[in-house]
Amino acid sequence: MSIEFEPIRMEPAYRKVAAALLARITDRSLEAGERLASETELARQFGVNRSTVREALRELESHGLVQRARGSRRMMITIPEHEVTAGGISRALTLHGVTALHVWEGLSVLEPPIAEAAARRRTAEDLNALTQSAARFLAASANTAATVHAAAEFIRSLGAAAHNPVLSLAQAPLLQLLEPSLGLMIDRVPQARIRIATAHRNLIEAVRTRDAVAASTWMVRHVRDFRRGYEIAGISLDRAIEG
Repeated sequence: MSIEFEPIRMEPAYRKVAAALLARITDRSLEAGERLASETELARQFGVNRSTVREALRELESHGLVQRARGSRRMMITIPEHEVTAGGISRALTLHGVTALHVWEGLSVLEPPIAEAAARRRTAEDLNALTQSAARFLAASANTAATVHAAAEFIRSLGAAAHNPVLSLAQAPLLQLLEPSLGLMIDRVPQARIRIATAHRNLIEAVRTRDAVAASTWMVRHVRDFRRGYEIAGISLDRAIEG
């Protein structure tokens, strides 16, 4: 019986250049803030056209890995923001038909430990950020889009207070999906805003007093209310989220 082989993939030259630069970034040979050589010099080193280097740099820039240094024509290595990285993940999840139930299950697993860690590790600046997020939520009550954004921002602030980049990055795509999913039901549930504000108030108090158990308990209730809101609004949790 003959064996069939997969065709060899012929990648464009710019992809190979981008991969070579990415390898140097991820192994820390190129550090954040360091400027790359000019496009002309990179083209010489790689043995390609300058246009090939330019296309490779555009690809890296789209992922937040390089940006144009101020006052310079040369690119600088950057650390991608969580929101940039999370955007690609949340778009992929949307294309895979992620539902409100999937988002709720993800929040249920991830957010209580984050709240617990935030209560233990928060700084005065973290507590101030949480308080401001809660205030923005109350101020935005007449605007649905601003309200759901502020609700997600509060949870994002808790993630920052946990001071664990793994947890913060894990929650980022979920929070991008939380906004459209929360927006579907918040105006259909009269008590939704009051319950969210109550959860914010109690979570802030738990974090302020460094009560990790209370912080986790209130986050469990807060996430549970998300599912309950869908049930009250009569919206199926199997409904796909539109990013």
